[in-house]
Amino acid sequence: NLDLGYHKTKTPGEMVERIDGDIETLSNFFARFAVDLASNGILMLGIIILLYREDWRIGLVLTLFVLGALGFLNWLRKIPVPLIAQAREQAAKFFGFVGEQLQGTEDVRANGAAPYVMRRFYQRMQEWYPIQVRSGLWGFSMWPATEALFFIATLLLFIVGAWLWQKGALTVGAIYLVWSYTERLREPLEQMRTQLQELQRAAASIGRLHGILNIKSRLADDGKGALPTGALAVVFDKVSFAYEGDDLAIADLSFALKPGQTLGLLGRTGSGKSTLARLLLRFFDVTEGEVRLAGAPLDSVPLRHLRSRVGLVTQEVQLFAATVRQNLTFFDPSIPDERILAVLAELGLNDWLAALPNGLETELASGGGLSAGEGQLLALGRLFLADPGLVILDEASSRLDPATEARLEQALTKLLAGRTAIIIAHRLATVQRADRILILERGRKLEEGDREALAADPDSRFASLLRTGLAEVLA
Repeated sequence: NLDLGYHKTKTPGEMVERIDGDIETLSNFFARFAVDLASNGILMLGIIILLYREDWRIGLVLTLFVLGALGFLNWLRKIPVPLIAQAREQAAKFFGFVGEQLQGTEDVRANGAAPYVMRRFYQRMQEWYPIQVRSGLWGFSMWPATEALFFIATLLLFIVGAWLWQKGALTVGAIYLVWSYTERLREPLEQMRTQLQELQRAAASIGRLHGILNIKSRLADDGKGALPTGALAVVFDKVSFAYEGDDLAIADLSFALKPGQTLGLLGRTGSGKSTLARLLLRFFDVTEGEVRLAGAPLDSVPLRHLRSRVGLVTQEVQLFAATVRQNLTFFDPSIPDERILAVLAELGLNDWLAALPNGLETELASGGGLSAGEGQLLALGRLFLADPGLVILDEASSRLDPATEARLEQALTKLLAGRTAIIIAHRLATVQRADRILILERGRKLEEGDREALAADPDSRFASLLRTGLAEVLA
């Protein structure tokens, strides 16, 4: 439920270490804590009662010793907790780094960057190691502390026992019995010492998990409005937006798109095109101004409803380790097979589906193992099934060969019928189906208007690009 800005700052490896590693530490601790605490507490209480039966003074000495030992060990337990938390944080950063490098193994090897990656690997280890050593030493300190406490306890018992023997209150056999009972206290105290060491790690994990649970999404989701069915009108009203700590990615942008119109969005890399798409899906809230769909401000519509009415296809299609059906429906079992098969037929994927061993139940690997064109067509299939009122295509055909791009164009013609659309592109040919054109430069509107009117205006930027054919100027 956290906003996209939070996830942009956290690597997958870091999140896995925090969610899985910290929770596993807690589960291991609580799985044994209650039973061990109860059994050791009952054993210690029974020993102390027996010692009181021998002599109340011996019992008092042992009671004070047990209370003092537990208090001292608990105080000692708290000292390394910050260090353990730092060690866990370093572990999260390390596994985040490892996950990132494994994901980019192909690029690392292709560019001869393996030595550089390994050097960074050792640097990460060198940052983690000293903190881990310090936290481990402090945790280990509880063992010699326990041994020292038992040495003091034994010394006190022999002193008190000798004094009581001289007074005739205890026999030598009774003193031996007291010493034997004292030794029996060693086992539960050592187990409690082990539990306190586990509590050190658990306390650090609890602090880190509290940190996650206390983070609130910067996107308020208290809207009660609803978007109508059918094509949606789009309005940007003096919108400005900046990513955290950056310059404005969108600056004072205003334009309007009527229901059913298609907008061709052009601009150089970094001009703000993808940012505009993210704002329409409300991955981020605008810094200034207002974005409206069908006349409703985005923050007045529940996020789940908003994102069911706005569809996005990017050049990087994410396919999951799941069946073809689940990849198309995003795990929604309520969509019937007949509708899925009809969509695949519209996309021209009948032959592809027939070649699969189990049809819709065929398992796809993570990443899909599909060509770029097949992946894009499946992504369009998701939009057909979702039936959004606004479709955003972010460089959806930039990686396709001409034959596959022609198939994609046919599918787009069917998809965009009766829907509002925004087509983000570098190439001019991609936006020939657009009704209107918007050209951005550094987040600002450079030019906007009817496509045919701009093409007919010799002084327009769009007409200049059409004359020169320099589509790559926008790249």
